[in-house]
Amino acid sequence: MSTRPTTDRSQSTDALTRTEYRDRLRDLPPSAKLVAKVLETDQPLAQGQLVERSLLPDRTVRYALNRLDDVDLVDSRYSFEDARKQVYFRTDSTGR
Repeated sequence: MSTRPTTDRSQSTDALTRTEYRDRLRDLPPSAKLVAKVLETDQPLAQGQLVERSLLPDRTVRYALNRLDDVDLVDSRYSFEDARKQVYFRTDSTGR
């Protein structure tokens, strides 16, 4: 996963359409879909927060984040509150 400290692709001009977003998400495992849904309602979140909110094991959340990153639906940056942690956010700006 990329760790761009200042770049936030969620505000880029080449945002995914709702259909493009759904097409990319369609072939992913259920865990990745759940993590994407959690990030839809609240972002950015650290991996531990995603574990708490999704009720998935840490390893499963890590796998889901990697799969979402592979299809460019999630990105990460270092937390401003704790530079030891990364926070994750959706890369699209389609809203709900």
